[in-house]
Amino acid sequence: MTPPTHRQSEHETADPGIGGSQDHTRRSLLLRAAAGGLVAGAGLVPAALPAPARAADEPPPLPVPGSVFEADTLVQLARARAKAAYSAPRADDLPAALKGLSREQYAAIHTTPGSAIWEGDGLPFTLEPLHRGSIYSASVPLFLVEDGRVQPVAYDRARFTADGLSLPDFDRKPDTPDPGYSGFRLRARFDGGDLSDFAVFQGASFFRLLAKGQGFGVTARALTLRPADARGEEFPAFRAFFIEKPPAQGALVLHALVESESAAAALRITLQPGAEASVTDVEATVFARLEIDHLGLGGMQASYLFGGLDRRNVDDAREGAYSAGGLAIRNGAGEAIWRPVHNPDALQISSFVDENPKGFGLMQRARSLSDFEDDVQHWEWRPSLWLEPRDGWGAGAVTLLEIPSDSAFNENVLAYWRPKAPLAAGAETRFAYRQHWCWQPPEPPQLASVSASRSGRGVSGTRRLFLVDFSGEGLFSEPGLDIALSAGPGAITRRQLYLYPERKTVRVAFELDPGSERACELRLLLRRGERPVTETWLYRWTP
Repeated sequence: MTPPTHRQSEHETADPGIGGSQDHTRRSLLLRAAAGGLVAGAGLVPAALPAPARAADEPPPLPVPGSVFEADTLVQLARARAKAAYSAPRADDLPAALKGLSREQYAAIHTTPGSAIWEGDGLPFTLEPLHRGSIYSASVPLFLVEDGRVQPVAYDRARFTADGLSLPDFDRKPDTPDPGYSGFRLRARFDGGDLSDFAVFQGASFFRLLAKGQGFGVTARALTLRPADARGEEFPAFRAFFIEKPPAQGALVLHALVESESAAAALRITLQPGAEASVTDVEATVFARLEIDHLGLGGMQASYLFGGLDRRNVDDAREGAYSAGGLAIRNGAGEAIWRPVHNPDALQISSFVDENPKGFGLMQRARSLSDFEDDVQHWEWRPSLWLEPRDGWGAGAVTLLEIPSDSAFNENVLAYWRPKAPLAAGAETRFAYRQHWCWQPPEPPQLASVSASRSGRGVSGTRRLFLVDFSGEGLFSEPGLDIALSAGPGAITRRQLYLYPERKTVRVAFELDPGSERACELRLLLRRGERPVTETWLYRWTP
């Protein structure tokens, strides 16, 4: 796909980070608390002083300036911290003027031109520390790694400008801890061009990337614990970053320490910008403080307000508002699945049981302005996020959460892999995966894909009409297409196939009669004999 060339580098002016608040308790926990005060801080040990003595149950400190940073440094640190008592993050050193910033006010804080790290060095990346404030209230120490040695990135007020705001000057006496930052932004040179937005690491354990020409959309999670659990979700948070100085050509490597009450984790993340896709390789080691019976790997979240399947109670001039239209899965048996997401009236949880999945992701397939008619947000520019596990993930389930939302800025759709086996207290697990932040996923299956899904009132009563479009080269390569369609519970009252060879598209129209049922699982694909020629469309209808 040819990316747009007329966009601003940041079009989400109302959404500088993650979230937006809502009254719904579950939604508030997922979107607001996660992004805010749960991010951790840690003090820096001055280079001229030895590390202070600590009690046996205190977490070990971060590396001192000038210390050696090796391949296993962060893994050993995470292992040691997991054996110590959990130290809750602090954010009480942030002035009230910064804590009280609205989302719009916080978005007015910008990096001072010319102040980015590595700017002027001729490197393919620059690093911009992000100020604390608003929901990003806690400090996350940043360290640079150069020639195998660690150096902290000290807070500097001169790094920032703030339109219409007066940023407070932190009292920097010799014995005052560094106020730190809330995360960082990376800019990159796509195809050797000018620097533009590439990645943001900020809020809980959230991070986002772009391919060339895209706008920020779907968000990844470094670690997910107990989402939609009756005991309450636990939000692991970035505690420190160690960012290697990048080479003149190639990828950037960073290391992240993540912690929560139940776990500590060390991640090595390699980031490579690209035109069609930016690629991230993640290697993680998780250490359990407590037994973890609901672990989420490869978590990702996106917003979905309304679209072709669910416009009910929507009075909006736009055609749609969402950063991802569905969950794609390629399961261990090789079946390609497309599950459109929607905005339900009540929390919905779907589990796709599998073993060693080949990949899954929250995808944006709508790539035309006419799909949304939104001249501000341009949802058609948002990345799809496709994840490929490494080394086999065993038995478990791709899990999808859909949370009621009344704002397009709420990331109310969450997908992740949930291993079947729990992680015992004191145990550790390693996992790795590759992410493609892309216009289209790499090596799509040789099947026609779902290109559109719509729903509306049926001919009578509670019946619902569905229109599902499949598009692909192979649909018209030979005659004979059979509809494989089922509903459970509920009944299919009619079905019809419409062929549009000029658009390489086949539409299936069918009606569902749910009767008195409150939920119906729908399954649809096209076959030639017993051979599938399309991916499998799955959908859960609810009134």
